[in-house]
Amino acid sequence: MSEPTTIPTPAAPKEMPPLRDGERLDQPTFHQRYEAMPPGTRAELIGGVVYMPSPLKASHGEIHGELMAWLKGYKARTPGTRVFDNATTILGAEGEPQPDASLCLLPECGGQTHIDEQDYLRGAPELVAEVSHSSEDIDLGQKLLDYQQAGVREYLVVLLRRQQVRWFVRRGTEFMDLLPGPDGFFRSEVFPGLWLDPQALMKTDTLRLLEILNQGLATPEHAAFVARLRRP
Repeated sequence: MSEPTTIPTPAAPKEMPPLRDGERLDQPTFHQRYEAMPPGTRAELIGGVVYMPSPLKASHGEIHGELMAWLKGYKARTPGTRVFDNATTILGAEGEPQPDASLCLLPECGGQTHIDEQDYLRGAPELVAEVSHSSEDIDLGQKLLDYQQAGVREYLVVLLRRQQVRWFVRRGTEFMDLLPGPDGFFRSEVFPGLWLDPQALMKTDTLRLLEILNQGLATPEHAAFVARLRRP
């Protein structure tokens, strides 16, 4: 009588170590370990270093909501654009941030980003926005350098402690400050018609914020931009 066949027990999958704030990782390793973290975990890879942000305060959430209303208002009138809210964005070998907001051109309209097979955003968004409080040093430091190196074309930072908005625009390979006009409004160079009243944003005056945006959307420059995006 033959001996019963013994089926080997498969080895248990190796447990993924949790992410730790401040450790240095490459992007593929970070991404793999991030996906294994418990739901609700938020982490970013900035300059090859893991950052795990502290809980968000009400002021951050309120300004974030205003930014999203502003960007969504622009998208609604500008075909060929896409808005993302807190979407993980794979920039390169040492960068996987989770921007508060980003505005992108679709690939078929000349955009720099695409959505991969795992539903992650890859590439440098045309415009990135961050709301900054405790993260101010990072947002104006290593994160700015990562966005600059990756090819982000405009970078908007809302500095809650200073009650100030800074808008950077690419000049060659580096960011330079985009200055507001004589009326105090910022005007995007990449997205014609995307006008921002920084005071309305800081005061969470939504009506004023959208009023100034609508003025930008009514300009010939925006109409010409939309015509270019619609061109086959």
